[in-house]
Amino acid sequence: MASSPPQPLTRTVLAATLLLLLHNAAARADGASPAVNPFTAKAAFIRYWNRKVPNNRPHPAFFVAKLSPLPAADSASFPSALPDIRASLPALCTKAALLCPGPATTDAASLTSGRRGGGPFKGYNNANFSNYGTGGVAGTDSFQKYSPDLNIAADSFRRYGRDSSGRADSFTSYEADGNVVTANFTSYAGGATGGSGSFAAYAAETNVPDSTFTNYDAAANGRGRSFASYSQEANHGENGFSGYGKNGNGVRETFKSYGNESNVLASGFANYGQSANGATDTFTGYGVEGNVPENRFRSYGAGGNAGVDTFKNYRDDGNVGDDRFTSYAKGANGGAAEFQSYGNSANPGSTIFKGYGEGTNPNHHIGFKEYAGENNTFKGYAKSGVDFKGYHNTTVSSSTAAVLTVSAEAAASMHHEHLKWSPEPGKFFRERELVAGNRMPMPDIRDKMPPRAFLPRAIAARIPFEPNAVSEAFGLPLDTALGKAVASTVAECERAPSKGETKRCATSAEDVVDFAVEVLGDDIVVRSTASTAGGGGRVQLGAVAGVDGGRVTRSVSCHQSLFPYLVYYCHSVPKVRVYEADILAADGSGSGEKINRGVAICHLDTSDWSPAHGAFVALGGKPGEVEVCHWIFEGDMTWTVAD
Repeated sequence: MASSPPQPLTRTVLAATLLLLLHNAAARADGASPAVNPFTAKAAFIRYWNRKVPNNRPHPAFFVAKLSPLPAADSASFPSALPDIRASLPALCTKAALLCPGPATTDAASLTSGRRGGGPFKGYNNANFSNYGTGGVAGTDSFQKYSPDLNIAADSFRRYGRDSSGRADSFTSYEADGNVVTANFTSYAGGATGGSGSFAAYAAETNVPDSTFTNYDAAANGRGRSFASYSQEANHGENGFSGYGKNGNGVRETFKSYGNESNVLASGFANYGQSANGATDTFTGYGVEGNVPENRFRSYGAGGNAGVDTFKNYRDDGNVGDDRFTSYAKGANGGAAEFQSYGNSANPGSTIFKGYGEGTNPNHHIGFKEYAGENNTFKGYAKSGVDFKGYHNTTVSSSTAAVLTVSAEAAASMHHEHLKWSPEPGKFFRERELVAGNRMPMPDIRDKMPPRAFLPRAIAARIPFEPNAVSEAFGLPLDTALGKAVASTVAECERAPSKGETKRCATSAEDVVDFAVEVLGDDIVVRSTASTAGGGGRVQLGAVAGVDGGRVTRSVSCHQSLFPYLVYYCHSVPKVRVYEADILAADGSGSGEKINRGVAICHLDTSDWSPAHGAFVALGGKPGEVEVCHWIFEGDMTWTVAD
């Protein structure tokens, strides 16, 4: 059978082929971003960029890498309805480079309702241990290196070890180095007798940890629990201990080095130890050197019998911070609480004691020994059984001055003048340091956010920018770490601008370009530090050049927000100078070798900044007195008028 003669190419195919050849040639010529298929969402955005910013500048590779990798066919067939988007997961997440909750890597069914258990458990991810070990006798469960280095870890230990006897469990290096981790320990070890639990190096160095210990060890008998190095060096986390140890008998809890050196870690202890008998809780080195730690102790130890609580070196050398003790030990019998060296914050924080030790039973002792603070409030506390010994508070109200007495010598010795807490070396610096030859520390500028891509604008517009819609589209429970981060991002985007600020949350790459053009005009460029080389060590500066001739200008800075797809918080920054600098190795055999190209921005007007801002802790001075410079971190960017 004779073969058919070749068919002539249509004009459409010829035009598309020519467009592809021209586009790829142009991409190779500018040396910036790699060639892309002209039919993809990525290529469509580049054409949009060229129309909005017609200055023929190269498209930086770091920005192009964030564009949607969706193939043309998938972009065209992307679902419109939220249930249809969810139905297309998880394949859609992989194709579009989105951040979606992953499936468990362990057969969850085999881990539920297990009676005796069989740890150790190593290398498990996202597993469900509900009802595991119920009624078990003796034995040990060990969770080592569980859910490490995951972007979204979600683990459930609901009703774990309930009614067990003499059983020990250990969580070592659990969810360490994770990003957006969620753990649920609801009704864990409820009604258990004896045994012990240990959380060591739990959620260490994680980004946005979220742990829930609701009714944990409730009604337990003689059980010990230790939290050592819990949430240490974590970033923006939240831990909830609601009803923890409630109605327990002889339960011992130890929190040692909890939340130390963390950034904005919030903990809630609601109804903790309520109506417990002989509970012993110790908080040693809790929140030390943390940045803005927030803790809530609501109805803690209320109605308890002979409970003993010790807060030693709590929140020492922290930055600001806020603690609230509401109805603490209210109605308790024979309770004892001791606050030793509490609240020696580097920058003044606030503490509120409301309804402290109140009730009809006066048989309790609450002592404040070497307690220091700048903004403390005592409302409705017991008029007897409360001892303020060596207490120092510079903002005491007249209603409490009668009981808050301290010797002048003790006050002088306790007044915390030195600022031990400080941001990472090199995070903030002065403009005069941006000179060739200067050696300086460079902070860790690595992008700590999980990898994601933009959604094309037409697709992002189909998902309403509100928590419930995002939850529905991505199958994301709002009570998880990522769900709470989504709600926080939306709230921050809806916040009214600060004084002099112009801001916009960009849910697509097109939105980023539009905002930059609106503020700066259409002859603009975008910059970011070239790599992370040199971060976390000492570097030497090579050639330093001021953008726009080093003149005072304005810029648009954009910072990532945590969301299933890329969302940037962009805001205009007036009165700045922007610099580019060669970064050289400062030590070792490669000393003097160029390793990076850094972009730094110097804020010349800091008059509206908070006095507690980390920049003033690191550099000294006050708002409006000094300029503050910092590097543009990986993942962030700054737009300026083109040179």
